[in-house]
Amino acid sequence: MRVLLLANPKAGSSTPPEALAEALARHGGDVLETRTLEDAERPPEATERIVVAGGDGSLGTAAALAAEHGVPLAVIPTGTANDFARAMGLPDDPETACRLAAAGTRTRRIDLASSGDRAWLNAASAGLAVQAARAASPLKRVLGPVAYAAGAAWAALRAHPLRCRVECDGEERFAGGAWQVIVSNSGAFGGGAQIGRARLDDGLLDVTVIPARSRLRLARYAFGLRTGRITDQPGVTFAQGTAIAIEPAPAAGMNVDGELVPVEPARFGVRRAALEVVVG
Repeated sequence: MRVLLLANPKAGSSTPPEALAEALARHGGDVLETRTLEDAERPPEATERIVVAGGDGSLGTAAALAAEHGVPLAVIPTGTANDFARAMGLPDDPETACRLAAAGTRTRRIDLASSGDRAWLNAASAGLAVQAARAASPLKRVLGPVAYAAGAAWAALRAHPLRCRVECDGEERFAGGAWQVIVSNSGAFGGGAQIGRARLDDGLLDVTVIPARSRLRLARYAFGLRTGRITDQPGVTFAQGTAIAIEPAPAAGMNVDGELVPVEPARFGVRRAALEVVVG
């Protein structure tokens, strides 16, 4: 299996790219090149598979490259949360993940979400998710995935709701104050949270709006996110479509697959079955 290895050495629990290349070779992978994500341009002509090693924020770039060139994507999760790997049932042990990446024969077609020219796989969130991610960032090295829970607790005590209007396929679905707006593809985010109704292969994005009610209700909302049942809670707005818009664009930016980025305009789309992923 001739592969291009894309590695993010800055990912939370990152294994050195050289060690990953050796593991891929042990399992039958012919590593044509090893590149960083910053050099993720046209793969070598003979590439049969793109292998990406990194956290959730690393995957969008690699996924877009794999979709553009029509080759499967294999994921070696080396980040802090690894929400996409969890959603897809991928192994989190680097050696096992390398074996699957090099020798796995089963693939699954999934949708590829985007905001502007940025591709992503899990979720784009505004509101509390941004404040929680900022609080969690300096804690990741020490606490690992628990940093997300600590960040969420800090945000629940300190953050303020945002005011916005949310459209789904051109139809207004929400207007007012919101603690959080979540646009989902896989629906997995935040080191264990989940939008249970999200599907990776239905050709639709899901938008969930948590209304700005009493701060005391945030614990209930948090439980709903952890159990995947947030959309069942009273007052929570849920809609599906191929085009989602948030207006005005959140001034604090958005948490897109764990990366805090400005998203303006805050418009989101999806390409159905655009990406082929190697699965167990």
